[in-house]
Amino acid sequence: MRRFVLCRRWLHTFLFLALLIFLAGCERPDPETAVFVTPGQTRIPPPTPALTPFSGGGAPPPTPEQSPAIAIAKPTYFGTPTPDPPHETAVVGNGGSSEGGTTTHTVGVGETLGYISQLYGTTVEQLLEINQLDNSNLLIVGQALLVPTTASQVSPDFKIIPDSELVYGPAAAGFDVRQFVELFDSYLLNYEEMVENQLLAGPEIVALVAQRYSINPRLLLAALEYRARWITRPTGVIEQFPMGYRASNQPDLYEQLSWAANELNWGFYGRAEGGLNTFTITDGTRLGYAPTINHGTAAVQRWLSAHDDATYATWQQEVGPNGFWDTYNQLFGNPFAYSVDPLWPADLRQPSLQLPWSNDETWYFTGGPHGGWAAGSAWAALDFAPPAEQLGCVQSESWVTAMADGIVVRSDFGAVVVDLDMPNHPADGFAGSGWAITYMHLETRDRIPVGTPVQTGDRLGHPSCEGGFSNGTHVHVARTYNGRWVAADGDVPFNMAGWISQGLGSEYDGLLLRGTISREACVCRDEINAIEP
Repeated sequence: MRRFVLCRRWLHTFLFLALLIFLAGCERPDPETAVFVTPGQTRIPPPTPALTPFSGGGAPPPTPEQSPAIAIAKPTYFGTPTPDPPHETAVVGNGGSSEGGTTTHTVGVGETLGYISQLYGTTVEQLLEINQLDNSNLLIVGQALLVPTTASQVSPDFKIIPDSELVYGPAAAGFDVRQFVELFDSYLLNYEEMVENQLLAGPEIVALVAQRYSINPRLLLAALEYRARWITRPTGVIEQFPMGYRASNQPDLYEQLSWAANELNWGFYGRAEGGLNTFTITDGTRLGYAPTINHGTAAVQRWLSAHDDATYATWQQEVGPNGFWDTYNQLFGNPFAYSVDPLWPADLRQPSLQLPWSNDETWYFTGGPHGGWAAGSAWAALDFAPPAEQLGCVQSESWVTAMADGIVVRSDFGAVVVDLDMPNHPADGFAGSGWAITYMHLETRDRIPVGTPVQTGDRLGHPSCEGGFSNGTHVHVARTYNGRWVAADGDVPFNMAGWISQGLGSEYDGLLLRGTISREACVCRDEINAIEP
């Protein structure tokens, strides 16, 4: 959900009420779907064994090898993944109780105990205990909360996937969700659901979630197979909550997969960039990540710990070679055969970018660094509102313009994604390789079509509330490199025509700096957040 940061000079009742109706719920799509299939493949017949509802673990699912008619081409991998140089890990103690080690978190605008517990891999109950709070207490912006830093156990050091199988990056080029699923007599093929007023079939839902969260579609398919066997099950068999997440009371596939993708991103970016080295299994067991596992494996370990029935005993089986890894291996082969390493070069630099509007307009900086799509992803995005007299979702005649040259590789569900055309990496029509920019909340009216080459300053569409959840007209811009979100205030900060992003420690709070000029993110249109070309 969208959280707002109010400017210091606007902390009064009127703007607090305006906050509730303006620019909410930024979320984000894309990289592109591609194709992975061997010519001449045909659908696999339904598996012979009778299948019962599956909650993960246990006997491996039926695989293509069980059909004498076909074998799916899988890459070959020899050897064992090399352990990572040790990452920082948690102190093993009493599991983060009130007597254990703690650190301090300062509450930001809109933050809840649930959000903070996700951020630190703990539980609401532990936060209540450590801080001697009860459920009726309201958090106050600026309040200091203690959060646990100890763990009762360290996770296994078995590597499950490489980082390049977590992100929707170069390893996913050539893979098409529908084409793969059509090899099976799959329940997913006949599943349909309304997503943002559009009827989507199962494979297209998987592809949309993969694009929005920038999660590898192979990983999502393997997760769906592991939890519910929706890939190899015959038509007509259904698990109501296919990812095992019943707490939200949202059984639909889009919501279930979105939850899983967000958990995977929490694990990956939280450990890689947020310094988070602990997480908590649903049964309350608090774990530290093994120091020699990679961030992709940490992400899968966290996701496997989060479903409603997870216990330490079942989780240990699921994160080992006979658990989720085995399902992935049977569907696609050894995940480490797809490794792209490193995902980022050591000298990664942002290409030259301009502001995403024309030089004759002043727009307003309304959201500092926040999730590229949902809270679990890196704080890769910034928000800007066009000039207007009204708040809320109003039609705008202003144009969002291209920040750099490239090719439009996606234009739907409120998103325009441009694969950047770089001197050493020409645009190849796949957003998961090299640099890409996502422009979110662009209105259907006048939106640029897929396949269009663009130059810096070309019109892409009008800002709006379309795509994801938003209740105020604006544009949300985010960067990826090789499918990995690039934090707006990280080692490669957003730089747009000399305006450089700087975070202030809370999601959506931040500054844009150009020389001696400073502008602060604010849910307002005022001199303090006005960005002039």
